[in-house]
Amino acid sequence: MFAPQTFILGDTTYPGLSGFLGSRGSLMLDVVFLAMFIVVPVLAVSIYLVKIRHRYDLHKKLQLVMASVLLVAVVLFELDIRINGWEHRAAPSPYFDAAHKWTSPAGISLAIHLSFAIPTLLLWIVVVARALRNFPRPPHPAAHSRWHTRYGWAAAIGMLLTALTGWLFYYLAFIASSS
Repeated sequence: MFAPQTFILGDTTYPGLSGFLGSRGSLMLDVVFLAMFIVVPVLAVSIYLVKIRHRYDLHKKLQLVMASVLLVAVVLFELDIRINGWEHRAAPSPYFDAAHKWTSPAGISLAIHLSFAIPTLLLWIVVVARALRNFPRPPHPAAHSRWHTRYGWAAAIGMLLTALTGWLFYYLAFIASSS
């Protein structure tokens, strides 16, 4: 599982800032990995609050906080990946082969992850933007509710699948080790 590692952000074994979970992940990989363990349950609570408790105001607040936090995390994560890459950190994994990056198990899991993450991000932006534009203030059921429910569920399922496939990729690329 996790290799013992001290909390050193200045580790020079790999480009960029090293993470804090004891894996080979970068700081932002670790932040996003953990953030999804928070986002998925908060998303479930948010859906419960609106569906069962009819707390539309609290649902809206939770969604806006999650959207804002995830937007900042994803932007910082993307900067980290674009600047520092991820392949060097994945190289020790038995599930990654740099010569066959996209056909190795880690590469395939990343491709599957991205096939959920990118559409989910775009859909969530649309769902939130349309909700802000089309729901009354304070929020309550309205003409937009049917569309919002349908696509909100699609976004929530997409977020769950994004988290699950992201966690799988993280394990295959940054935790698994040949030794």
